[in-house]
Amino acid sequence: MNGRLPLPTLLSHALVAFTTEFDNEFEHRVPHRTTNHGSTGSRSSPWLVSMVMWLMFMRFVPGDGIAVRGLQELTGFNDKEMRTWLSRMGKWWGYVVVVEPGPSDSSSSRSVLNWVVRPTPGGRKALEAWQPLPGTIEKRWQERFGKDVIDRLQELLQALVDNFDGDLPDSLPILGYDLLSHGPDRERRRPAGAGFAPSSECTLPILLSKVLLAFAIEFERDSGVSLATSSNALRLIGQEGARVRDLPRLSGVSKEAIAMSLGRLEERGLAFVQPESAGSRVKILRLTPKGRIAQDTYHRLILDVEQRCQACFGKDVVRNLRELRERLDGDATAHRSPLFRGLEPYPNGWRAAAPRPERLPHYPMVLHRGGFPDGS
Repeated sequence: MNGRLPLPTLLSHALVAFTTEFDNEFEHRVPHRTTNHGSTGSRSSPWLVSMVMWLMFMRFVPGDGIAVRGLQELTGFNDKEMRTWLSRMGKWWGYVVVVEPGPSDSSSSRSVLNWVVRPTPGGRKALEAWQPLPGTIEKRWQERFGKDVIDRLQELLQALVDNFDGDLPDSLPILGYDLLSHGPDRERRRPAGAGFAPSSECTLPILLSKVLLAFAIEFERDSGVSLATSSNALRLIGQEGARVRDLPRLSGVSKEAIAMSLGRLEERGLAFVQPESAGSRVKILRLTPKGRIAQDTYHRLILDVEQRCQACFGKDVVRNLRELRERLDGDATAHRSPLFRGLEPYPNGWRAAAPRPERLPHYPMVLHRGGFPDGS
């Protein structure tokens, strides 16, 4: 493809940039706590999290609360997932509380499914900030890149989504241990449209997420190695290997995300870490012969999936989407890519104290740490 970036990479850059700008604004507006960057509120303020927590869970929690049963229907989570999310957004991060019915209620109404999920005071402030933010950031993008350009981008993404076989969730899933991008459970019974926005309400990050997830599922079906691992780690290992300490800078994802990716590569027998030289503290990541095959497969498959997309959904739609995204991406680096114009953090934001990224990830690393798109 003459050195051109794969379409999933271009779409990933857009989603990561939008999410980061969204998260920076949320952090600026809402009292919160962090692990390493202090607090802007009280000890009861919720932990700082990313946009995915809004899309997957908090947007379904009304200010006056909702029964667990109703929330499960809206999110589409199974029982295990529901318990995990209630723990995550409640006990871990302080956005909701789960209230048990009183002793006067009947035994049937006291079922866990009838317990009520209510936002905490900090959760209510978060809801007030989150609700308008997709439109706020989208308007900024219209002003920055041109309304016609962003409208056309959404139109092309919607054209792909409308032709997908089955609904995909409105957000990229949190990557599990294997870092694979699992789609919806087709055997799970759920109300029609659960966890999904109607077409008229599909914002730019929702459309980008759906298309990216479709790409990832198709890629991983043939590869067996996650697209997140392949594009952010496996891709970067040259003939002489790659310095482990350089991978976060080269990939645009966090040290923690790289560590998870390297763990999966080593477990699969695709790569190994060794000292750069005898007695050196510098670690080098090298590919095994099996890993070299996997790397070649990544380069072949990522283009093959795009060609399949053209065959299924129309060459013009995919080509126009690619050309539009290339215009927004520039050379994909911090110095020249237009996408970086909105990524300057507020002075008191946690990203202001972190190393400035030189590039955006080739695929979002959405982890359980808070859902940030670079695995932070």
